[in-house]
Amino acid sequence: MIKCLLLIVYIFIVTESVAQTPVFDQLWNNALVKERISKGIEKYRKGDATIVVLDKSGKPLENATIEVRQKTHEFLFGCNLFVLGQLATHELNMKYETAFTNLFNFATLPFYWRDLEPEQGKPRFSASSEKIWRRPPPDLLVKWCKDHNITAKGHCLMYVKDIFMPSWTEKNNPELLLKQGKKHMSEIAGRYKDDIPIWDVANEEIQRTRTLPDQWYKVPDDYLAWCFKEAGKLFPKSSVLLYNDGTIVNENDGSDLYKSIIQGLIEKKVRLDAMGIQFHGYKREEMLDGKIFPPDQLIMVYDKYGQLGLPMYVTEVTIPGRDKDGFVLQAKILENMYRLWFSTPNMAGITYWNLGDGTAFEKENEILGGLIDSEMNPKPAYQALDKLINHEWKTAESLNTGKNGKANFRGFYGKYQITVRSNGKLLDQEIILSKLVPNNYIIQLSKY
Repeated sequence: MIKCLLLIVYIFIVTESVAQTPVFDQLWNNALVKERISKGIEKYRKGDATIVVLDKSGKPLENATIEVRQKTHEFLFGCNLFVLGQLATHELNMKYETAFTNLFNFATLPFYWRDLEPEQGKPRFSASSEKIWRRPPPDLLVKWCKDHNITAKGHCLMYVKDIFMPSWTEKNNPELLLKQGKKHMSEIAGRYKDDIPIWDVANEEIQRTRTLPDQWYKVPDDYLAWCFKEAGKLFPKSSVLLYNDGTIVNENDGSDLYKSIIQGLIEKKVRLDAMGIQFHGYKREEMLDGKIFPPDQLIMVYDKYGQLGLPMYVTEVTIPGRDKDGFVLQAKILENMYRLWFSTPNMAGITYWNLGDGTAFEKENEILGGLIDSEMNPKPAYQALDKLINHEWKTAESLNTGKNGKANFRGFYGKYQITVRSNGKLLDQEIILSKLVPNNYIIQLSKY
């Protein structure tokens, strides 16, 4: 009797603790949406590989065992690295770094002009520079990324919103501002063009031209094209130059505004390598009610953007975790959104914006949008992404070679550890499974 009562109480507590989101669930459980996402992941994020094992004489080795273990992703999963080494204690800093490296292979580094060069002619590049909250010196961040095999992205070369500009720059003199901007970009490129392969060249022109024009510096009409022309001269062709902005889907849809900016740059024949799309979902309840960002319309918008022929990056993701059931709802939204983004054909990377609660910009901290809490412990959202990135979307298989010494597998794109065993001996080798080249590998065991 007591066991039955305990079971009833347990069921009641669990039922009460699960957030009810009927509209959201209906939208995301739609059969066509689910099929599109699952097929997209299978088609665009995985590839086939062939491994042929030979003995020392070059003959195919039958009945060799091959263990296939994926180590890294080709797809870029990221977060900003704005508070590296800046938390209150050594323990918190170590937990922050561990949480970052466990999940991400991609980091956004801050290059906001105001804090990068608060005093004219004295940029804060060096690791020994004066400390500024959320603005670690780029040299320090670049070294950390290299040490941890993290791909770095610079954010951003030009962003002429008042609050992010140094006081000594020219707000009302567009011609002089461009001269200052050219020097600014040249210094950054001269120091980091070989170490940071991806750049947000310009940022949030929709705000500057449409929604909040009084909060921005005066610039010429061809300012945006000028930014990309200058960046194209300064950075090697191997670099990826992005335009970064936010879009709204549904309720005053802003997706066409973003597309028109991209088309305008393409028409001007400036170098534009990729599209950066922000996703700050501050209005969580409207997302749950399907008023903004419903999956079918997101798919339609991303397909529309895909027709422009450029890679896409989701560059800044925030989902609130505040209020009742906030952490659970945050995890639920993110798991669905990451599946959709990962399935999108032209998508190359996803960047969550602030890893920890309390590390965001000013009032943004109030929404508790981090993946980990203020003590740097994982929240359900972090655990949901860990499940996807480190488990569901990583390949591990055991294979056996046939008479031709061949074994085949299909896996997610990335770096793999291949362990071949035969007659009690083994050989380890790394391979890259990539969508850019044929994935045919020959492994010769010189011992046999």
